[in-house]
Amino acid sequence: MKAINQLKTFQRILDEYPAEAPLSKFLPGFYRQNKQMGSTDRRIAGRLMYNYFRLGKAVPQLPADERLFIAEFLCNTQLNSFLQHFKPEWAACISFGIEEKLAMVKTVHPDFNLEDVFPWTTHLSAGIDKEAFLRSFFVQPDLFIRVYKRFEQQVRTALTAGEVVFKDEGNGCFSLPNGTRLETIIPNQNWYEVQDLSSQQTARFFKPQKWDYWWDACAASGGKSLLLHDMEPNIKLVVSDIRESILANLYERFQQAGLTKYQSKLLDLTQNNDLLLHDYAFDGIILDAPCSGSGTWGRTPEMISQFDGYKIDFFQRLQKDIVRNVVKYLKPGKPLIYITCSVFKAENEEVVDFIVKQLGLKLEQQTVLKGFDNKADTMFVARLTP
Repeated sequence: MKAINQLKTFQRILDEYPAEAPLSKFLPGFYRQNKQMGSTDRRIAGRLMYNYFRLGKAVPQLPADERLFIAEFLCNTQLNSFLQHFKPEWAACISFGIEEKLAMVKTVHPDFNLEDVFPWTTHLSAGIDKEAFLRSFFVQPDLFIRVYKRFEQQVRTALTAGEVVFKDEGNGCFSLPNGTRLETIIPNQNWYEVQDLSSQQTARFFKPQKWDYWWDACAASGGKSLLLHDMEPNIKLVVSDIRESILANLYERFQQAGLTKYQSKLLDLTQNNDLLLHDYAFDGIILDAPCSGSGTWGRTPEMISQFDGYKIDFFQRLQKDIVRNVVKYLKPGKPLIYITCSVFKAENEEVVDFIVKQLGLKLEQQTVLKGFDNKADTMFVARLTP
């Protein structure tokens, strides 16, 4: 009976879920409107919804409940009563490896193809293992934090006391189980920043010098700026974004981290901003460009269902427009750090080719940060100079 009620709740949430909304924003609102749901009910409903969307665009002809059963089988490694009730023959094999599970699903549903989960694999950046990337969608990414050096021991002590299983990834990066309620475990939120492993690794490309003047051009909530400041506290910093509300969030985050010396600007970088930036020249520019976000869809699997292939070209045009308006503010020989959280070569290597061939910069290095191998986001980063 419990499993049947869980399925009914799932179907109700799916029916009410608006196609373009982030699942992380929709679910809390749904729970507030349905206060009879206890914490266990909410946790299971969330798991079912996220796992359902992890199936991406595979077997769309099947009823939603059958697609959910497939997803629950592929995404879980421990027995649960939901799958045991509806698919006991699969529940008995829950500990099998993903290849065996995929074969079992294929036997029952011959139309199931792994490549249909993410049907744009021909667009992947060089070096991405297609099979490993596709299988990663059935694994919940970890939660990553970047701990400030002076507080590493305090954070270790708090996590140990809270009986949280964590891994030290090096350079102050800790990985924890997704959903860990840090605010109830670590007494001081100023000890750490929540930041994905790959996002933290982009810092290797910055190489700031003392007293440099840097611009974080699409700053969003300021994660890259905080990385930069942590590496070299004496830099001067300009941050900009097109969204005023995002800059307000950045301000709060900077205050919490003790970063007070910076300028913030509300800028649309698809436009010429010479009137606002005519006397600026930077020792480094971080361009964490607007993109498809396809490298983060392990965390937001609902985005797979919402995405259409034509949007890849849209984002590439947007990135080219922005980078064209940004690079002219670089001092000679100083770096542009081009970053996306995309797995598409059109947003990554092809934009770098444009920067080199059309804008005259030289490529120093570029790489795909393969988060799908580490239960993290996948990102692309390149360092170029005029």
